[in-house]
Amino acid sequence: MGQMINRGKEMIRISPKQANKIEYSTNDGRSWMTRYSGTSCGNFSDLVDNGKEILGTTSKGLYYSTNDGRSWMKRS
Repeated sequence: MGQMINRGKEMIRISPKQANKIEYSTNDGRSWMTRYSGTSCGNFSDLVDNGKEILGTTSKGLYYSTNDGRSWMKRS
């Protein structure tokens, strides 16, 4: 399970307290800020960085983000 990925100078993770929330850190995980929070995607269970986009497996299907997790679109 990939609940955290490294992308450039950021760490991006599924929030350990709220699975519908994506957080990021720019200081090696010492502090975390919310990048995305919403219910339209469902709860995240897995994140994968394929270099071009972030893929997120959720309770509502496969979603992708092309802006470092700020917004998510359903992959059909």
